[in-house]
Amino acid sequence: MARQFRQQVDQGILDRAAALFAQHGFAHTSLQSLADAVGLSKAGLLHHFPSKDALYAAAIEEGRTHARRALEQVGGLPPGPARDRRAIEVMTDIALDRPGLVALLLRPLTTMEADVLAEGDVFAFEAFAVDPEAGDPDRLIRVTGALGALAVLCLAAHQIGDRTLWRAQIIATCFDALGHERKA
Repeated sequence: MARQFRQQVDQGILDRAAALFAQHGFAHTSLQSLADAVGLSKAGLLHHFPSKDALYAAAIEEGRTHARRALEQVGGLPPGPARDRRAIEVMTDIALDRPGLVALLLRPLTTMEADVLAEGDVFAFEAFAVDPEAGDPDRLIRVTGALGALAVLCLAAHQIGDRTLWRAQIIATCFDALGHERKA
């Protein structure tokens, strides 16, 4: 039981820290601001993660773990509306559960940091079977718009506190942004 509690605490720390890293970047996020965000002293935070670098690395890895799981759920589907809908559903569920991690993973899209985009860490493009460098520009714009909508709407759902009601509308909005027609 204690191990499960520790894991939940660490996941909460990672999610809140990821949100700060996404908002301010690594260099502009202090250890004190991280500790304040999770309600711990700096010493308490360092008890869970030995350094800001270790916390950042753990948040990135946790995000990548969720990204790999999402890709596993859509990777076998051929490109098209069914894959797009499933990708949106999976990403929405992750974003509603772990908004900070999703914000950190989507940071390259919102900042258009070329060095990060070049690393290939933008899992979302792969989920939608899009090549950001050589793909169809219209599709790239639509996927980027859908992801932006997903991020903003999931954060709004979190702040309002009604993730269940918002889920279906988030998925519909993102699917619409991709240019697919909804079935009646």
